[in-house]
Amino acid sequence: MGKNFLITTGGSGGHVLPAKIIFEHLSKDKNVIISIDRRGLKYLEKDNYQFEIIDTPKLNNIFILPVNLIKILFLTLKSILLLKRKKIDQILSTGGYMSLPIILAARLLQLNIYLLEPNQVLGRANRYFLGSCKKIFCYSEKIKNFPDDSKDKIITINPLVAENIYKLKKSEKMKDEFTLLIVGGSQGASIFDRSLKSTIVNISKKITIKIIQQTSQKNINSLSDYYSKNNVENKIFSFDKDFTQFIQEADLCITRAGASTLAELSVMNTPFIAVPLPTSKDNHQMENANFYKDNNSCWIIEQINFEEKIEQFLIDVLNNKSDYLNKKENLKKLNFQNTWINVNQKILRAINEN
Repeated sequence: MGKNFLITTGGSGGHVLPAKIIFEHLSKDKNVIISIDRRGLKYLEKDNYQFEIIDTPKLNNIFILPVNLIKILFLTLKSILLLKRKKIDQILSTGGYMSLPIILAARLLQLNIYLLEPNQVLGRANRYFLGSCKKIFCYSEKIKNFPDDSKDKIITINPLVAENIYKLKKSEKMKDEFTLLIVGGSQGASIFDRSLKSTIVNISKKITIKIIQQTSQKNINSLSDYYSKNNVENKIFSFDKDFTQFIQEADLCITRAGASTLAELSVMNTPFIAVPLPTSKDNHQMENANFYKDNNSCWIIEQINFEEKIEQFLIDVLNNKSDYLNKKENLKKLNFQNTWINVNQKILRAINEN
């Protein structure tokens, strides 16, 4: 099978982070390049990857649709030239409209196409590309909105995390303080800033608690000052590539339900309270969280109830130690066979056999 491989991605961290992990899995055996849009570049360490920029326009504005269709045609021709110049044999898309020109070009050139669906709902772009692909990598066979006549294309793999995460070890020693990690995904989550400050301070009067919280860059100093003035040890950060070290420190996490974040928390055996983003496409964050809840390995609180109920909800979680330990044990069972080598072999076998 050919050695030249292209991964197409872009947009948000939810698309780019899995692309980087796929790159890790393939780059020891193949020459891999990434096609990405300018929005996605902020999640890519440019010196570590060979990449090409393909800026695909959205097709959701009917008034400029004709112009954008012409742009798509131009970008498809550009993609054909790219695939030929780089002598690409196979491609993989992590989903999203950004991949459209590359997928169309690969179809015209009759290249092998693979898809990755990290969410528990089949994304709209992947639904459109499904008929053209050889195989689609999924974290479960029970993907919502997945057509029955294409289920033979599913290859189930463990949720993707970077290789270094498997090497990290959480301390099992008892600590004097309880460390709570609060993350809102690559876009941050203003509701966490707004609703959790006073809750954390109230709880800190009963339990010694340390806060590690993600927020927007502009809020870092004010949020840190608020906690410090109320005698709460804290570390405040914006979207950060060293995010894994914070998971390693944490005893519990309050988080959105992006697939990559939940995968990292799961592998690191860190129980979490998921607050799915209600505006996520096809409600995929709720389905992502339900994947873990069905295995009794997380808690879910809906955003509509968050501000009203989070303080008592968090107190109940902290006071019910047996339930907390049960969640940790179930996460461990869920990841019993989840190793870098197992995931790597499954991906390479599928790609090399087709």
